[in-house]
Amino acid sequence: MSYHEAKEHAPGRLHRLFSSPYTAFDNQTSERRLHLLLALNLLVFAPMRQGRLTLRLLDGWENGDCEQHRLHFRDADIHRPQDLVNATPHTQSRPLLAPTLEEALSGAEANAMGLDSDIRLHPAKWPAFPGGLSLYTRYKVCHRLIYGEDDSYRSIRCETPAGLREIHEFHLEEGDFAVSLPHEDSPADSDDTVGLVLHAAQRSAITHWLADLAEQPLSKLMG
Repeated sequence: MSYHEAKEHAPGRLHRLFSSPYTAFDNQTSERRLHLLLALNLLVFAPMRQGRLTLRLLDGWENGDCEQHRLHFRDADIHRPQDLVNATPHTQSRPLLAPTLEEALSGAEANAMGLDSDIRLHPAKWPAFPGGLSLYTRYKVCHRLIYGEDDSYRSIRCETPAGLREIHEFHLEEGDFAVSLPHEDSPADSDDTVGLVLHAAQRSAITHWLADLAEQPLSKLMG
């Protein structure tokens, strides 16, 4: 197993912004709204203004279903706050994990790694082959976004098909979403797209809230 593929609870950008990012967004935190606006300005709204933000809508999992081949996504380009609410996905629904999983398994089988025959059905076994820890980490991120998580925030370092990424998960009373952006250790020519990831069923509630926050002057909250 390569532990360099992914690491949960890895320090990221918000660790430099807050002394304790894991509690910065809790409901009982006195300056929660300011913390959220600072974090979202850094992770979401600045990339949106730069034309680098993509909204990734997950679908295919519901009612407890979590089979990897059923998880699909659609992407929409976001340039301004109202695009979060109104933008139409420019891609057809595509499988999120299955193609990368099959490629990794083919490589493992070619190297005679002797994997269990049912390994596709058991994500917890994926770290046994190269690329599997990254896939398992991304699987868990999606599972938490769709089915919930107790922690309000989580920071992850993860290799993905788009390169080394920093993933920030938010599990808030407003909804569950994640932001995936290039890790600071990524090569300069890496894909600089920032992904805002959430389940399609939560789009209306989360994007209306985000669009409203994006219009809030930060100076007013800090004054």
